[in-house]
Amino acid sequence: MFTVEQIESAHGKVKSGADFPNYIQEIKEMGVLAFETWVFDSHTEYFGKNGFETKSKPKYKNLKIADISDKDTFRKYLKIHQKGETDYLTFCNHCAETGIEKWNVDLEKMTCTYYDKSGNEILVELVPTV
Repeated sequence: MFTVEQIESAHGKVKSGADFPNYIQEIKEMGVLAFETWVFDSHTEYFGKNGFETKSKPKYKNLKIADISDKDTFRKYLKIHQKGETDYLTFCNHCAETGIEKWNVDLEKMTCTYYDKSGNEILVELVPTV
């Protein structure tokens, strides 16, 4: 199975949202089926075949997630991030500001779903492919 170190090595190549499709392809080839990233500290839980799971360490100090989500502003922030105009930490700060608690990427369905603190789906997108 895959390790957090292998995944982080692949993620190290991501400089912006524009690099995300290559990253997804690389970790999918490693055997990652899905992952869930928690915005408050950017730790990620990775899921593989036969119930395999592993988890990364926090990437930064805890962010405060807004209690009320702002879907429209979040969409604007997401679009500029996907164009490569913001870095990862800026994107996570934007998520926290607009009430996004986590996102889940399903590499079988090739979807990325963003959730608020109440577990409501705020946005579901198709994961771009290379």
